[in-house]
Amino acid sequence: MALEHAILVSLSERSGSGYELARRFEKSIGLFWSATHQQIYRVLKRMEEAGWVAVETVAQDGRPDKKVHTVSAAGQAELRRWLAEPNASAGPQELAVKLRGASFGDENAVAEELARHRAAHAERLDAYRRIEKRDFPAPTSGRALHQYLVLRGGIRVEEGQIEWLDEVLNALQSDEKDAR
Repeated sequence: MALEHAILVSLSERSGSGYELARRFEKSIGLFWSATHQQIYRVLKRMEEAGWVAVETVAQDGRPDKKVHTVSAAGQAELRRWLAEPNASAGPQELAVKLRGASFGDENAVAEELARHRAAHAERLDAYRRIEKRDFPAPTSGRALHQYLVLRGGIRVEEGQIEWLDEVLNALQSDEKDAR
């Protein structure tokens, strides 16, 4: 995922200056996608040049003028395209940004993407458990213990991802039922 998409999600939620956007990143999206103030300003400039954001200059008393960024129609189209685009290599950070932005695109496409990732994590977990059963049937020590502990780390990561994705998918299904 490009920083552009995280910025499009944030600006879709609320327009703002580069400074305001950087502050929001520190408190929300930044929990799973970090960016420095300089990165945000550089990307905003590229996004403006690409036509994804519009900029309004707002005069301020006793301070420099403020540039307020809003998502343009082209930016909305790019966000919808990205939200609907499958990405088998998306990590938890990208999935979290897609989930955060789901209401700005095809929510069903985002849910389908999350379900695909859940299935991939379940396959990986099954493979790790087969390895565990085959290669570590009894308590171990030394190098074998170290290998086992790494495998256990992988198992725990996959279990955590599956648990989170189950929670998300169940919540989305409940929300869809409530909306009917």
